[in-house]
Formats: sequence, C-alpha cells, structure tokens
Amino acid sequence: MDNKEKVIKAFKDADEPLNATKVAEISGVPKKDVDKIMKDLKKDKTIISPKRCYWTLNE
Repeated sequence: MDNKEKVIKAFKDADEPLNATKVAEISGVPKKDVDKIMKDLKKDKTIISPKRCYWTLNE
C-alpha cells in the first residue's frame, strides 16, 4: 500500500473531518508527505472541506 492509499484509508476510517496532522498520525505517513498528497486529492476533488482546515472524502 503506497502513501496515497494510506491517506485515503485514514479518511475512509474516520468518523469526522480530519486535518493534515491527524491524517499523519492515523496513517503513519510523514506530515510533509501528507500535505503533498492532500494537495493532489484537493485538486482532483477526492477530498472536500466542510470547515476550514478540515477535510473529508467527497462521496
């Protein structure tokens, strides 16, 4: 499983919106890598922001 899959899994398993720090804790991926991955996920609308600085999967 690559880091992108780990980050997406962290969002799937979460019951609430997450920020990058929380995603890094849950997935075990370094925060700087999480930031890069989340930037790509935001661009292709895989994740959306229900409130400032928190993100969830766009389902």
